[in-house]
Amino acid sequence: MMLTKVSRFATNTFLFWMLLAAIIGFVFPAQLATVSQFVPYLLGIVMLGMGLTIDPKDFKIIFQAPRAVIIGVILQYTIMPITAFAIAKIFNLPPEIAIGVILVGCCPGGTSSNVMSYLANANVALSVAITSVSTLLAPIITPALIFLFANQWLEVSFGSMLWSVVQVVLIPIIIGFVLQKLFKNLATTTATALPIVSVVAISLILASVVGGSKSQILQTGLLIFGVVILHNIIGYALGYTFAKLFKLDRADKKAVSIEVGMQNSGLAVSLATVHFNPLAAVPGAVFSLIHNISGPILARYWSKK
Repeated sequence: MMLTKVSRFATNTFLFWMLLAAIIGFVFPAQLATVSQFVPYLLGIVMLGMGLTIDPKDFKIIFQAPRAVIIGVILQYTIMPITAFAIAKIFNLPPEIAIGVILVGCCPGGTSSNVMSYLANANVALSVAITSVSTLLAPIITPALIFLFANQWLEVSFGSMLWSVVQVVLIPIIIGFVLQKLFKNLATTTATALPIVSVVAISLILASVVGGSKSQILQTGLLIFGVVILHNIIGYALGYTFAKLFKLDRADKKAVSIEVGMQNSGLAVSLATVHFNPLAAVPGAVFSLIHNISGPILARYWSKK
């Protein structure tokens, strides 16, 4: 089927489209900056896709192996926000960049982590369960963590942040899940096209952030790339280390490590765009690029172990 082939091509060349989007954002900053107002809607489309593909069977592992899921979710929402806060303090980051790094750290796991877990021969069912549970908990936990860790740099409104996460994450997921149950054939066809839609949406988000913050990126680009790479690597390392301390098996340790290290950076960009200075969205955009490079590298390494 042509649609399936195109979707597979879009997924396999995702990194290329991300790099192209960043370049286009740099070359046409004025035109792409105007797209930033649509970032929450673009992320909502991606989350709608997640709702269309959620299978109740994915949650069976929660009852079959609740300990591993609970450990994964707790590590997701402790390692990354604490690491982000520590990095912001140690490197004395400017307020907008500090907020951006903390936003990334406080978000749930990214959906691409499930693909990386598959490629790494990790426990894919556990990966999907952690992503799903952490995403469904995000409307409460993400704003609370942002308020806790970021309030000393810039004023954070817990209520408005919570509503933003509900709008761009929870409501689209619920709508997608309902559509999946009411129109199964349509949902199946739509789900096939979702990789294409997701690649386009995420590429537009990245291009708009780069376009809107071109001058700031040129001034602080190396700093942002450095702290984002450090954040990402520490996430993988501590995720695996703590999973090992909790005596999870090999496949589970790999799944937890990938879940912790790969974040829903699109949500971080959306929250930064709506609530803070445009520069605060840059760490999320850079993280999206970095973890889609580091994820496949780590998955390839683990697939041979």
